[in-house]
Amino acid sequence: MKKIDILLGLQWGDEGKGKIVDALTPDYDLITRFQGGPNAGHTLEFENKKYVLHTVPSGIFRDDTLNIIGNGVVIDPSVFIDEIKELNLTEDVLIKRIVISTKAHLILPTHRLLDAAYEQAKGKSKIGSTLKGIGPAYTDKTSRNGLRVGDILESNFRELYEVHKKRHLDLLAGYPGTNDLEQIEQQWFEGIEMLKKFSIVNTEYLINNKIKENKTILAEGAQGTMLDLDFGSYPFVTSSNTISAGACSGLGISPGAVGRIFGIFKAYCTRVGSGPFPTELHDDTGSNLRDRGHEYGATTGRPRRCGWIDLPALKYSCMINGVTSLIMTKADVLSGFEKLNICTAYRIKNSITEELPYNIAADIDPVYIQMDGWKEDISDIRDYDELPQALRNYISYIENETGIPVDIISVGPDRSETIVRQK
Repeated sequence: MKKIDILLGLQWGDEGKGKIVDALTPDYDLITRFQGGPNAGHTLEFENKKYVLHTVPSGIFRDDTLNIIGNGVVIDPSVFIDEIKELNLTEDVLIKRIVISTKAHLILPTHRLLDAAYEQAKGKSKIGSTLKGIGPAYTDKTSRNGLRVGDILESNFRELYEVHKKRHLDLLAGYPGTNDLEQIEQQWFEGIEMLKKFSIVNTEYLINNKIKENKTILAEGAQGTMLDLDFGSYPFVTSSNTISAGACSGLGISPGAVGRIFGIFKAYCTRVGSGPFPTELHDDTGSNLRDRGHEYGATTGRPRRCGWIDLPALKYSCMINGVTSLIMTKADVLSGFEKLNICTAYRIKNSITEELPYNIAADIDPVYIQMDGWKEDISDIRDYDELPQALRNYISYIENETGIPVDIISVGPDRSETIVRQK
């Protein structure tokens, strides 16, 4: 029996998951999303075109691949309809390739208003929310007040919606500047009608039946491990479980159904929004990384904070997820740096530790080692042995420290700009 492989980010998101999933999809019959929502921004580039996916799984451009939006995802119909329009695929093709879980929760227009109101009320303690309504939607889910995709097929759906809307407006009455909902609602209900055109099923049955049929399945995570609700840099985290265990609850599969776990990391680190970032660079080097890597949020457009690679955080993520194979992205961005720093430990007060502390927002000084950089442009290289020796040394050091092989290296944004060392 085939097992489900999982691919997820090991840092603070934005690791390049979309590109890697797109590159791997020829080996899979199904691609599934198991958590997150329109706060995801998975970027795919091929044939001189760029696409950013928020809700739709990254296998959408492959002819024979079924894409499943699992029960752990939260869906904003107004974002979904815009995303569908921008894919430049016919409606028939999209309906054939996408299946949606009845149990996926809906993001209501008032969830977005609540998100903005809550974030504004925090003042200087802002989390850095994408303001997409993700947090309030997951809050309603856990408090058993949510609307789910399956509800849109009920004859009294509009009545159900109005009940939830009123409850949210009562909450918003305590906050200034509530926006008019009329325009937002119009597109939202257009998105509801679009959702109805797709197969809306109990995807846990579909996925488990596909496992029995020996179909190959890849579960695609959103955000990153360091944004996990339980194991990330709380409270500066997202509202879902981004780790490999989240695939079980987000798809309705058993832990025994899990096969390989691919962990993606950038050759350096980035973070969007607020929250601790031990290796962040506030100098010209950080600005150079941002400019060379085009480090601006695919969903929000916000500039990303940049810094050197953080091995204690990376090893922690590998441990939590049970990573079996590492994938390095944006190695090309480091071309041209004479020296590269690698954080190997943290100095906290008078002690040094390689463990991620409970309070990562504490006064932490990264302990670095330095390695030689390389000057060559590597974007045209497709054979690992042709990479500069300094880059191979950099990769070997990470492999030795984590105990996990780096099997894929991305040397550019296009799907073709990928080095695969081992299938």
